[in-house]
Amino acid sequence: MEQSIKILIVEDNVIIADDMQSMLEEIGYEIVDNVIVYEQAVEVLKTQQVDLVLIDIILASDKTGIDLGKHIRENYDIPFIFVTSNSDRATVENAKTVKPNGYLVKPFEQQDLYTSIEIALSNFIYGKQPGNSGVNEGTVNEDVPMSNSILKDSIFVKKQHLYYRIQFGDIQFIKADNVYLEVNTVDKKFLVRSPLKDYLEKLPKNKFYRAHKSYIVNVDHIDAINSKDIMINNTLIPISKDFKEFIISAMNS
Repeated sequence: MEQSIKILIVEDNVIIADDMQSMLEEIGYEIVDNVIVYEQAVEVLKTQQVDLVLIDIILASDKTGIDLGKHIRENYDIPFIFVTSNSDRATVENAKTVKPNGYLVKPFEQQDLYTSIEIALSNFIYGKQPGNSGVNEGTVNEDVPMSNSILKDSIFVKKQHLYYRIQFGDIQFIKADNVYLEVNTVDKKFLVRSPLKDYLEKLPKNKFYRAHKSYIVNVDHIDAINSKDIMINNTLIPISKDFKEFIISAMNS
């Protein structure tokens, strides 16, 4: 099941914060919380799932947004964007020390906010994949996996104009199709641009196996097996001799 990206807003101007929340929810993002000080943000990060943080540099507390950025860098592997009315050189240089994934200057429009988040997520995801220099342009939606070190139970895929989270357990099988992969879940199919062997490395090794040169399967979803194929959700998938022996051995153990 796909889940909307969960965003934490850290902004001490309540009017601006509420406006940001409305803009983001209208686009399709989910707001985890809307807080005004460093300490509240730390607590939310500790107790809830957060995919991206929007942070005002000047907060209503002794600790600044830059302190929060440092805390995120040291304790979490998620992107954050500074949102500020200060674009002077000193502020920018100070902000750069914690390596934000974006920098948005107030006032801004909904499109500015969306673009900043989109670029931050895309760069953050691709930055985790050696050899990738950016998002490919094409006629299909480019669905991008995020490495296991970031999401232990899921991957990010792109659908239309937003990134979504897909649980590993919902993936039934993956089929190679030219330069793309078809990631099949219970009720949906996503297109991913990636070599099959590279994608396999990003999936849990105790659940996902390369059953055939063109297929990765989630063993939890195998419904039936014969001498040449397995069946998953009424789909026949060819299997190699080694994989058949592995499955039969696992069934008999």
